[in-house]
Amino acid sequence: MLIIAGLGNPGGKYAGNRHNIGFMAVDAIQRRHSFSPWSKKFRAEIAEGELGGEKVLLIKPQTFMNLSGEAVGEAMRFYKLQPADLVVIYDELDLPPGKARLKTGGGHGGHNGIRSLDAHCGKEYRRLRLGIGHPGVKEMVQHHVLGDFAKADNVWLEPLLDTLADNADMLVRNEDSQLMNKIALALGGNAEEEKPRKEKKNSEKKPAAQSHIHQARNHQTKLPASGPMADMLKKMFGNKGE
Repeated sequence: MLIIAGLGNPGGKYAGNRHNIGFMAVDAIQRRHSFSPWSKKFRAEIAEGELGGEKVLLIKPQTFMNLSGEAVGEAMRFYKLQPADLVVIYDELDLPPGKARLKTGGGHGGHNGIRSLDAHCGKEYRRLRLGIGHPGVKEMVQHHVLGDFAKADNVWLEPLLDTLADNADMLVRNEDSQLMNKIALALGGNAEEEKPRKEKKNSEKKPAAQSHIHQARNHQTKLPASGPMADMLKKMFGNKGE
C-alpha cells in the first residue's frame, strides 16, 4: 500500500493559495482515477483507490500545514507502513513555477510541513516538490505562499496538475525520472534536463582523446627494421640500443 499525501491548509480561505498546491495535486489524482469520495479519518481527509494495481490512500491533513506530520503519521501507524511507503507532494519556493523534482529523503529546507513529517514519519520518504517560485525578497515570502495563484498561472499550473494526475501510476512503480520527464515535456521543457544529475553526468562522459602516437604505442604495432620509415623513426626516437 502507498500513501500519497498532499500538503496544504484546510478551509476555503486557503483553497487557492500557492501553499496548497499539494492539496490541488491529490485532488487532481482523486478525480482522474475513480477514487472514493473524500471522508474524514486520521485528522485528515482521505480517499481510497488503486493506481497501477496497488492500493493507494490519498490524504490531505486537516491539522494545518505546520502539524501535517501528526495526521500522516497516524495513518502510517494504523496501516503499519514505513517511510518508503509514503510520497509527499508540496510547494517549493526554490523551484521556478511549473518545475518539479522528486527524490527520497533530504532536508526540510525551511518548510514547516516537511519539518513536521520528518519528526512524525521518519525522513526516508519520497518528496515531490512542485515549484511556485520565489518572490525575490525574504520579507515577501509569507505573503507569496499564502497568496492565491493568479489567473496567468493557469498556463503552467493546469498542465502540471493534469500531467501528474494522468501519470500518477508512475509513483507506484517508482518510475520517478520518467514522471519528471513527462512533466517537463508537458510544460515545454527538455526531458534531458530532468535526468538525475548522476545519470546525466555518466551519459555525457566520453573516452579521453588519445594522440595518434599514443594509440600506436598501445597497439604494439610492428615497426619496420629498414627503409626510409625506419631511418625516420631512428632520428625521432633514437636507437634503443644506444
